[in-house]
Amino acid sequence: MIILFPSAREQTLNIFPSQPMHVEPSPKGELGLVLSPAPVGSKMPSGRSSPDYHHQQQQQAAAAAMEELAAGSRRQQQEHHLHLQHQQQQPAFATAESAGVSNNKDVKPLTKKEHKRGLSTGERDPKTLRRLAQNREAARKSRLRKKAYIQQLESSRIRLAQIEQELHSARAQGVLYPGSSLLAEQGIAGKGIGGIDGLSSEAAMFDVEYARWQEEHNRLMYELRAALQQHLPEGELQMYVESCLAHHDEVLAIKDAVIKGDVFHLISGVWRSPAERCFLWLGGFRPSEVIKMVLSHVEPLTEQQIVAVYGLQQSAVQTEEALSQGLDTLYQALSDTVVSDALTCCSTPNVSNYMGQMGLAVHKLTTLEGFVRQAEKLRQQMLHRLHQVLTARQMARSLLAVSDYFHRLRVLSSFWVNRNRMAPQDQQLEAGPHT
Repeated sequence: MIILFPSAREQTLNIFPSQPMHVEPSPKGELGLVLSPAPVGSKMPSGRSSPDYHHQQQQQAAAAAMEELAAGSRRQQQEHHLHLQHQQQQPAFATAESAGVSNNKDVKPLTKKEHKRGLSTGERDPKTLRRLAQNREAARKSRLRKKAYIQQLESSRIRLAQIEQELHSARAQGVLYPGSSLLAEQGIAGKGIGGIDGLSSEAAMFDVEYARWQEEHNRLMYELRAALQQHLPEGELQMYVESCLAHHDEVLAIKDAVIKGDVFHLISGVWRSPAERCFLWLGGFRPSEVIKMVLSHVEPLTEQQIVAVYGLQQSAVQTEEALSQGLDTLYQALSDTVVSDALTCCSTPNVSNYMGQMGLAVHKLTTLEGFVRQAEKLRQQMLHRLHQVLTARQMARSLLAVSDYFHRLRVLSSFWVNRNRMAPQDQQLEAGPHT
């Protein structure tokens, strides 16, 4: 302890003060160290009362106190600095948030798809690349299916509108009604099939469809004739021939609908011109007659072609005879059923027999549909087998010869229908020069 004498009245540093030290800031912001005065009469341990020792102890204590005060000051300055930074950042965050809300329509976040696009092909693994390729292929096929479906719908809509327009026009002109003036000119007015007025819906629709098919057939024949006159190569001429054969196949589907609904309409030939009906066989032409016609219009055939064509003609004749014999047998069996005594319904006990015999007759008539379908198949096979034997140019000449043949029959029918109208005009022309 430092011993203070009353006479000296000097203040010395008390290493172990009885009162705590405190720091008072100066007006200029400097720190001042204030030591509490040591109480008078305090004692120090013996042996340590030299002035040098006291001076060294005072310096060490002052240095330790200064370091502690400096560390505390630095902590206070850091806390104050952080507090100021926090206060400055709050307005900035509020401004940025308001700016982000106002500009959220202009600035869009980076989507996952855009992020993937930014990756190069080399950075993606093979599994991802394979999946992307599969997705692209699936999307492409889906687009193609959608396009084909839309085109099919559009073509169906156009075809339906065309059929409705043709049906409306035909009804307005009286074509579909057997009592009309147009059918009266063709010699079929008054009664329909079996003496019943009117046509079935299947028969009316077939007439419209066949008229549309005939118009398309005339257009294809015109193009085929032009291609033949231009002396196109066999490869290009082959495309025209195949298009015509495909169009002939379409009429088979058109006839199939009326065979199911009204086979008598197809066999009767009311949808044909009067002259064409004379050569009608089971709802169409005889294949053997067409082959005979082709032989007289095509270019000179090779020996192999002649053998093949005559073999085809012989096969067609045999099939026609078999179908004709089966049809005659059917007509005879149907006639026997109709003239049977069991169909007399004069008395009540014979009603059940009457209905049974009529049911048997109807069942026999269903076999007529089979004969007509076989005849249509024979006509189709004949055309395709001729196409296999003949060249493209020869087949083109054959198709044109068949088309011209039926066209001349239609022209002949037109002259026949209008013969009564043309007679007075011819008489006037003949009488004109003599007057």
